[in-house]
This record gives sequence, structure tokens and C-alpha cells, in this order.
Amino acid sequence: MSSFRQLVLNFGSTSTKFAVYEDEAELYTVTLRFSAEQLAPFREIYDQIEFREKPILDALASHGDSLEDFDAIIGRGGFIRAMGSGTVLVNDAVCADLRSGVYGKHAANLGGLVAKRLADRIGKPAFIADPVVVDEFDDIARVSGYPLIENHPVWHALNQKAVAKAFAKRQGRRYEDMNLIVAHLGGGVSVGAHKLGRAVDVSNALDGGPFSPERSGTLPLRAFVKLCYSGKFTESEMVREMNGRAGLVGYLGTNDAREVVARIKAGDEYAKLIYSAMAYQIAKEIGSMAVVLKGCADAIIITGGLAYDKLLTDMITDSVSFLTPVTIVPGEDELWALAMGGLSVLRGEERALVYEDD
Repeated sequence: MSSFRQLVLNFGSTSTKFAVYEDEAELYTVTLRFSAEQLAPFREIYDQIEFREKPILDALASHGDSLEDFDAIIGRGGFIRAMGSGTVLVNDAVCADLRSGVYGKHAANLGGLVAKRLADRIGKPAFIADPVVVDEFDDIARVSGYPLIENHPVWHALNQKAVAKAFAKRQGRRYEDMNLIVAHLGGGVSVGAHKLGRAVDVSNALDGGPFSPERSGTLPLRAFVKLCYSGKFTESEMVREMNGRAGLVGYLGTNDAREVVARIKAGDEYAKLIYSAMAYQIAKEIGSMAVVLKGCADAIIITGGLAYDKLLTDMITDSVSFLTPVTIVPGEDELWALAMGGLSVLRGEERALVYEDD
């Protein structure tokens, strides 16, 4: 079997992580961090493309690698039109929607844009895999309660899918034969009901569900509408409030769970209340997904960066373990998940999804 080498890209709001893979083996990983001052001159996310690209090329050169060494370049998927799970070929239509931000603006949009630019230089394919808009909803999950608004998924599809598949494999079973509830706990929180290989319902990590270190989650509707019309905030400011200045940041002034836990251990009762409330809301969302699966979940999986905190996972587990066994899988192995998505296409094990103009 031929060997395939991939460059794997994952862009965050203030960091770039990339890895070099040869087949299933990770050869090395690099994390590049940027200050707010460095990023301040860039008005739009896509304005950062060249600024983010150069350090990647410099780091590759320092390891003795060049673009010509790769068979494909794959990036974390950002906001495009909703589509099914899988590996997506990055074409002009993907790039147009990522650049315009018509479906949403996020640093993850850089994944496809930079991958395409670099891959075009060497005449190789560029991919994204399981972007945040993967949509496998049952129709009933789309009904919001108000006909002018429809529920849409925005979630940690890449990590949730990878963790669920890996869990099933460890059980000697297929992901497509299991019912799983997966809770991704990070800067945002998403909880998904995975039914026989499809995420038939998930909480929206930007617009609803539990609050998180930076995001408000679902809010009381009338009070929220009143705040929107109070004159205190413009529309863009209101979005920033709910997705960056809410959650732990809004209540406690920090998005660092380690700091919150330290305050709790030092006797801060208010910090304990807020942290417990976050665990409470996450547990409630897990319970709602148990209802989606009609009580037939094989396991609950808690993953993401916050899953490293035993205080938080113990609080959640204490509330939901009566439903089904709970497994903790801390962290998010998104680089590996991306690499496996690209490798499956390179090996011909699956076909890349083709994105078309709306």
C-alpha cells in the first residue's frame, strides 16, 4: 500500500496548530500563538490568511519539510452551507463561502482557505472534514416553535464524531450500531444524540444549550429581547456579548476553568455556585438527549478540554450516571481526526464530498 503524507491545519482565534502525518503516524505537531495586538490590524478573519500562512511555512522549513512533500493538505472546517458528515474537497465554492462569512465568521474558516492556497501551489487536493455545520438532524429537531426560525446545528462535529467512533471501536462495535450521547466541553459546549451513526439532534454551541466559559447558552427569551432593544448594544455588540463576554467570563471575569476551580478551593462560594450551574445545565442537556434516544443510550461520553477537570465531570456524572454508563475522554484530538478523514479519501476508502454553489 502506498504511503501518504498530509499537512493538517487547525486555526483558533489566537493560535494555529498544525501537524505532519504519514499515514496514521503523527510525525510532529507545532502550535503557534498570537497576541491580540498582533491580530488587531486585521478587520476580517480572511485578512489574516497571509499572516497565518507564513509561520506555518517557516516552521515546516525548520523541520526540513516543504509543501512538495505532501500528498494533501487538510484543514479544520468552518462555516459553510450545512451538509452531511465526511471529508469535503475544498473547491472555489467552499472558499467563496468561507471568505464571505455568509454562513458565519470564525477562525476555523481559515482552515479551508489556507489549505486551498497551499495545495494549489503543489497541484494537490485540499480538504476539510466534519465542519461545524454537519447536519444529520431528524426533521422533528428542526422545528423551533416559531415558523420564521428553524433550528440548525452548529457543533463540535469533528471531535464528537471522532470520539464516538473511537469509543465504539474500543467496545468492539461499530459507531453505526450504537446510540451515544456525546458532550463536548470547551470554550463552547455542544451535546449530541448520536443514533446509529447519525447525530440526529445537537445543542447549538453558539446560539443555545448550556452556558460555557465564554458563551451564554439559551437565555430567557423576553428578557433577551428587551435587552436587545434597550439601546445599550448594537447588533454586533450583542453577538459579542453572548459569544465572548458571557458564561464564566460574564459571571467570574475569567474563561479559565483552572482559575475558577482554584477560587472554589479557596472558599469562593459564588464561584462554586456559577461553576455548579454550568455543570447543572450540561447535565440537563445530556438528559434531554437521553429523551431523544428514548432512554436507549449505550453510553454518555464527556470530552473536550474541560473534561480534564474532575470537579466538573464528577458533578455532571453524579447527575446523569443513572441514565447509562459515563466515559470521560478529555481533550480534543482534532488534528488526528482531520488526518484520518483525509487519509480515507487518499486511500480510496471513501469519496470526498463535493460542495456546490447554493
